[in-house]
Amino acid sequence: MKDEREMREMKVKVKLDDTVAQGMYVNLALVNHSQSEFTIDAMYVQPQQPLATVRARLISSPQHTKRLLVALQENIRRYEERFGPIELSGPDPADLLLQ
Repeated sequence: MKDEREMREMKVKVKLDDTVAQGMYVNLALVNHSQSEFTIDAMYVQPQQPLATVRARLISSPQHTKRLLVALQENIRRYEERFGPIELSGPDPADLLLQ
């Protein structure tokens, strides 16, 4: 088994197939967790339609989810430095979901 130093030095090559490279637009996310994992359901809600379609489900360890949070925070900080603050308006879309 590799030690921690060897793991840090390992580089990973990323493979991105054409279908995934096209991306998937989502405008709502629902996050749940247990002790061992986080689940993020990425959804698309059509305007004026009472239906949210789950387009992707991400299941991740708590440690990786926190790394994702840090990466998102850093990218939002850089975005806002360049383009200005991102304003949140209206009700929280997650409040509209029937659970």
